[in-house]
Amino acid sequence: MPKILNQILMDSEWIKYLLLGVLTFGFVFEKSLSYVNAIRRVPEVPDTLKEYVNHDKLLKSKQYQVTNFRFGIITGLVSFLLTFAFIYFGFFGWVDTWLRTMIEQPILLSLVFFGVIFIGSDLISIPFDYYQTFVIEEKFGFNKSTIKTYFSDKVKGYILSLVIGGGLLGVLLWLIHQMGKDFWWQFWAVSAIFMVLVNLFYTALILPLFNKLTPLENGELKEKIILYAKSVNFPLDNIFVIDGSKRSSKANAFFSGFGKRKKVVLFDTLIEQHTPEELVAVLAHEIGHYKKKHIIWSMFTSILQVGILLFILSQFIFSENMSFALGGSTMAIHLNIIGFTMLFSPISMVLGIGMNIISRKNEFEADAYARETFAGQPLAEALKTLSVNTLSNINPHPWYVFVNYSHPPLLERLEKLE
Repeated sequence: MPKILNQILMDSEWIKYLLLGVLTFGFVFEKSLSYVNAIRRVPEVPDTLKEYVNHDKLLKSKQYQVTNFRFGIITGLVSFLLTFAFIYFGFFGWVDTWLRTMIEQPILLSLVFFGVIFIGSDLISIPFDYYQTFVIEEKFGFNKSTIKTYFSDKVKGYILSLVIGGGLLGVLLWLIHQMGKDFWWQFWAVSAIFMVLVNLFYTALILPLFNKLTPLENGELKEKIILYAKSVNFPLDNIFVIDGSKRSSKANAFFSGFGKRKKVVLFDTLIEQHTPEELVAVLAHEIGHYKKKHIIWSMFTSILQVGILLFILSQFIFSENMSFALGGSTMAIHLNIIGFTMLFSPISMVLGIGMNIISRKNEFEADAYARETFAGQPLAEALKTLSVNTLSNINPHPWYVFVNYSHPPLLERLEKLE
């Protein structure tokens, strides 16, 4: 560890200002990138999109982007100011001190502390999230959700957070108290197993809590999909349709599982908006990810990232100065986890940029696989329809793409496909 950083981390007051500096830098950096992206000019309609979009549609797309940018400034500023105040005035430590008057058991104390912070943060975000869904998304014709569905999702989300999130957090805290700094590699193993299990059972156990999954009906689309899958030696029996239209008109498709548990899930909105050939091309793209082993490598790099995060956390987890910097009166593991999460954010951003670079490369490879094994034109048509229907930005700023885009911009993908 560099000497100057080591000196800073030995002084709680310096840690406090380092946290505030990292928080401020992250906010300014993110919003600056969003700004240069939002003011990017509306281009002329590219020749390849003239059959799908006109200049008025591009203006509407820009209006959607600017509206989300302005709203993001408000929500981001509220979150930034509240977090800044909590650090500067020691409110995190105050919550810890208050809970200590009622709870003595250290693991239970930490769990309740995180529960209070989570619920408080979520309650503050509900009005903004509600406005995003029922005003902005509604205005631009995307929202299909009802108030009942919205709050039902909230309740189910709370239950899942309590059962799964609370369970994992409980295991982490127990290992920290039992194993000291060596907790990191043991919880890393737990995390790796959990991530694999989620990939295997997400569509079978978790997704049905929020959406209805039905097998794809027999017909032209299913026949074409099975015929293509056989042509590339890809055994596929599990093709499901999800009722995504109950929440949004936006379309999507995804692929999960390994081996015989492979599943393809198509949004009903995707089926409504695309021809069978386009849908097979989309599926060919997803199979391309599988054939190129992108899914396995993505899982591996995600697990590696978690290991790096946990190892660095182990170096801070028992720091008294970190707890004091957040207003604590004594060393508290939950305060140190919050402080570490904030300090780790620049490293997380760099790792995220690296992951996005790899992801964009993988998308090009999956596109190429679909073109070579099926056809490029149907996939290009599907991408055009999808982009136009979701008011996607066809002229994003390169810096914004570099930092935030996990998929290449539309025109770059079309150039390679066509």
